[in-house]
Amino acid sequence: MKLDQLSVRDFVTQLGSGNATPGGGSVAAFCGALGAALSGMVSKLTVGRERFKQTWQSMEEVKQKAEELTGRFLELVQDDTDAYQKVMAAFGLSKETEEEKASRQAAIEEAMKQAATVPLETLRAAEKLGGIAREAIQRGNPNAITDAVAAVQLANTTAVVASYNVQINLSRIKDQTFVASCEKEVDEVLKRLDTLFADVDGNTNIYLT
Repeated sequence: MKLDQLSVRDFVTQLGSGNATPGGGSVAAFCGALGAALSGMVSKLTVGRERFKQTWQSMEEVKQKAEELTGRFLELVQDDTDAYQKVMAAFGLSKETEEEKASRQAAIEEAMKQAATVPLETLRAAEKLGGIAREAIQRGNPNAITDAVAAVQLANTTAVVASYNVQINLSRIKDQTFVASCEKEVDEVLKRLDTLFADVDGNTNIYLT
């Protein structure tokens, strides 16, 4: 099933169906896609309007990045579901013999690494989204300011949920070098995003007036 080809109603129905997928990781990526689309909308409501001419160049950059991120997040919606299904397939492998047990464990390890890597990619994309959403707030059409603020909040949601998914999957991985590398990156990205979100929150009233 290609999730990005479902209607919104069908996606929500699948989400609430009781099946394991799509789940929180796909939802995090979908939130990112919505935030990127909103950032793109703000840029398009800015470029071409003469009174905002001084910000056209920066908003053109926001538009381009927003379109790229929208596509990337939609890929990650599917990737997260596919990764989880590979984990389930690995756990379902036979373990009757010692050889089968070793093969199954190796498959689980590899599947869990992929399951951690996908939300890490979502987290990386969320950081990029936070940057363009902040730019949309600061330089975009002020009549669309709440849309840009919504994009920032969606970036925040995307980042937090993605980080949780990275962490839960890392807990099942034996390769501690891989685990440490991922944990370090998650921590660094979240710290940078905390600074960005605090800046936006601290100046929201300025942007809204």
